Amino acid sequence: MTSPRIGIFIIAYNAVDHLIKTINRIPKQVYDQVEEIFVIDDASPDEGYYAALGYKHQHNIEKLTVHRNKSNQGYGGNQKVGYQYAIDRGFDVVALVHGDGQYAPEALPILLEPLIKGEADMVFGSRMSTRGAALKGGMPLYKFSGNKILTYIQNKLSGLHLTEYHSGYRLYSTHALRKIPFQSFTNTWHFDTQIILAMAERKMRIVERPIPTYYGTEICHVNGLAYALNCIMTSWRFYQNRRRHILTYPGEIDIPRIRVDE
Repeated sequence: MTSPRIGIFIIAYNAVDHLIKTINRIPKQVYDQVEEIFVIDDASPDEGYYAALGYKHQHNIEKLTVHRNKSNQGYGGNQKVGYQYAIDRGFDVVALVHGDGQYAPEALPILLEPLIKGEADMVFGSRMSTRGAALKGGMPLYKFSGNKILTYIQNKLSGLHLTEYHSGYRLYSTHALRKIPFQSFTNTWHFDTQIILAMAERKMRIVERPIPTYYGTEICHVNGLAYALNCIMTSWRFYQNRRRHILTYPGEIDIPRIRVDE
């Protein structure tokens, strides 16, 4: 079995204070294993793009490439750019890492493992799978409560059993991404919900693994109410499609259970 070609996609927006530290936190065993680490800055008004370029040239890091969108694409739109880049480059696996460092790069080895072994189409880093860990890690109580309530509603609508939908730590097989019409998805924050449900709709293998929770000085750009409503509406449409399928083809639908690895 040949080793998969792996790309790490660092999504960045106004992340100049954290971006270089985030790159440096990638474990050596992963750094040596990946073919390319590509930063895509989403037309940030800060100097993150130039800081990353300077870091690359100062340290002569060939496998680090730095890119910048000409105009802001939004959170979902920038992911579209990165996933298409990974597909076009011929990678087998793409790991999404946030440039602000909120999701620990140190967790990459355990998150990559199911994809390297061919046991998953998507791996999802969950802050909520270990009881109490999110609050101990500094997640504000209102965000914790909102996450739990929203996840409960979405699970009821989707028939899935996720511990959360709202972590941005995701890794994908590009073979799976090619089967998902992600270019037609939203450019905003509920892109993450859309891609989960698109995977589930196609009976793809989703694996959850626990990750540490960290809240620092990062700025949250999410409109919480609009985000919650969009997630619920997306899940509602999935529910309607699922129900229509059950009524039309009774007994033929198979909603996959999510594997949670402790």
